[in-house]
Amino acid sequence: MSTIRELDPSASPLDYFGAELRRLREAANLNQKQLGAIIYCTGSLIGQIETARKVPTRPFAERVDAALGTGGALSRLVPLVLRSQLPPWFQQYAEMEARASYISAFQAQLVHGLLQTEEYARAVLGSLTTDKLDERVAARIERQHILKREHPPLTWVVLSEAALFLEIGGRGVMRKQLAHLLSFRNVKWVQIQVLPFTAGAHAGLMGSFNVMRFEDDPDIAYTEGYEAGHPTANPKDVRNRSLRYDHLQAAALSVGDSAELIARLMEERYGEQSDHDGCTLA
Repeated sequence: MSTIRELDPSASPLDYFGAELRRLREAANLNQKQLGAIIYCTGSLIGQIETARKVPTRPFAERVDAALGTGGALSRLVPLVLRSQLPPWFQQYAEMEARASYISAFQAQLVHGLLQTEEYARAVLGSLTTDKLDERVAARIERQHILKREHPPLTWVVLSEAALFLEIGGRGVMRKQLAHLLSFRNVKWVQIQVLPFTAGAHAGLMGSFNVMRFEDDPDIAYTEGYEAGHPTANPKDVRNRSLRYDHLQAAALSVGDSAELIARLMEERYGEQSDHDGCTLA
């Protein structure tokens, strides 16, 4: 059993979650090992989360809620906990993203974070360092739950064709990622267009950006950077990004044609029977 460590629940969302987990477990008269056996994990993991040494995942919180009959108390804390694991400069964006009613996104090189598989996200986030990689991947995947809400934001993503060719994590990871993109074909609030190489010079040459609209707040334009993102509510800047996005949508393939291109690349470039040059083997 992990050494008991007193937590200050007000210190951070992670500390609060750990303190609540311990309180609920003790109220159920269970030790860490007993609770771990019920939810199919080790007592050590329970102890690490209770002492804020490890970040909980949504599946973990859901299993504990079911085991202890908490009515979803811990699951409701997970978004706050995982958002706190994001880089400080990105937390503001994640909060805005969670409140947006309409998200328009252009991605020049990568699949948008809301559409990434866990394996793809792990390869992207681990490209420079694997420090706290599990926590960072969990935080990114947690963002995607806004698409599963009862009233999700309308999300329209234009992907450069380059994002489909850049082999992140290997061919198997890319095949699964492209299949995941195709899984949104029947999701009416998620629309995906591909900007083909044949578009040539286009309005997104300066890089990736998003425009978010809200029910009761001003629109926000967000431009990605290496070390920090740059949100702005300046009407002139928002209009400029919105105009650029309109041009990108016009230059991109239709939603249907985009899906056909993704499906073709999934088989021809990343299929099990293709060689390393993306050519289909006889």
